[in-house]
Amino acid sequence: MTIPRTAATFAPPVMEARRWLEGVQFSSDRPLINVSQAAPVEPPPEPLRRAIAEIALNDPAAHLYGPVLGLPELRAEVAAQWSAAYGGVISPEQVAITSGCNQAYTAAMMMLCGEGDEVILPTPWYFNHKMWHDMAGIVTVPLPTGSGLVPEPDRAAALITPRTRAIVLVSPNNPGGVEYPAETLAAFRDLARTRGIALIVDETYRDFDSRSGAPHDLFTDPDWDDTLIQLYSFSKAYRLTGHRVGAMVASPARLAEAEKFLDTVTICPNQIGQRAALWGMRNLGQWLAGERAEILDRRAAISEGFPRLADKGWGLLGVGAYFAYVEHPFALPSDQVAQRLVRDAGVLLLPGTMFMPGDDPAGLRQLRIAFANIDRAGIGRLFDRLESAAI
Repeated sequence: MTIPRTAATFAPPVMEARRWLEGVQFSSDRPLINVSQAAPVEPPPEPLRRAIAEIALNDPAAHLYGPVLGLPELRAEVAAQWSAAYGGVISPEQVAITSGCNQAYTAAMMMLCGEGDEVILPTPWYFNHKMWHDMAGIVTVPLPTGSGLVPEPDRAAALITPRTRAIVLVSPNNPGGVEYPAETLAAFRDLARTRGIALIVDETYRDFDSRSGAPHDLFTDPDWDDTLIQLYSFSKAYRLTGHRVGAMVASPARLAEAEKFLDTVTICPNQIGQRAALWGMRNLGQWLAGERAEILDRRAAISEGFPRLADKGWGLLGVGAYFAYVEHPFALPSDQVAQRLVRDAGVLLLPGTMFMPGDDPAGLRQLRIAFANIDRAGIGRLFDRLESAAI
């Protein structure tokens, strides 16, 4: 007897973690510090909210079906800004707009893979990628990254089989925070091209990369779209999480295949959300630069403050974008540590077991801290609680 597709995977990790809060009381002088989810909880900036209101009131097309692959003006804006930012040539026909970056990923998998095909994911991985593989009948092949959290092309090459269809890289990484060097991405591109498979680069957090200039030169290759598929999310840059707007950059032939999937799932991306993303791209450059500076300051606060946790046996494996990925010093496995931290320290974070294969012992020692919604002072308070935790 076969099982339903959804039964083939695990429960949504963030929702599972929220259930750990049930029955736990937090005092007003020691409120919960929630570092479990990597998404802004504040609404878009007021100018963008006003633009959204104007769109809703005065643009009748914003309430109707639109093109499956997205608003033409937004596709063109992404192509133009990406071409300038990466120093390459990207056309609007190589851009699709999706209902969030998660849908971009699922569409990419659907047009690349059949039942039983394989996709290589570096570990620790983004759990929603693994969940989709499970439900789509795709075999996930883990690529351990070790203590530096940067995957190695040679190790990936040894994992490629005739059923391999893609290698997936997330940079800046979720959950590890690390920014993959440009030469690493280029080496993976060369490997994928040589072996006739796709390289998917998820750059959801590209706006918060600490490096100046382009983080890689993949788009300067005139034949980039024979191998590369790039994914992006407008949610983090413009706080449009509830509007569900993402993007996929790939060859027109691949987007034509993805269109079949997208048409059957959502028909078109959210029309108001797309127009909001377009307005943000055209008007919020300076505001976004300020958001990036704030996130980089929080990253610096993690690095500067971590030595006091290191003195207690903690280890910092990676930090960047919205994330710090750490090793804890306790005897218990990380899933139990995370639940104890809710009750004993008033801290909600995610255990490494949510980002690792079940048989990988490294996940038992690891935790993810998402600092999108706590500032430098909040990070100090978080470290106070972790430093004094006795588990």
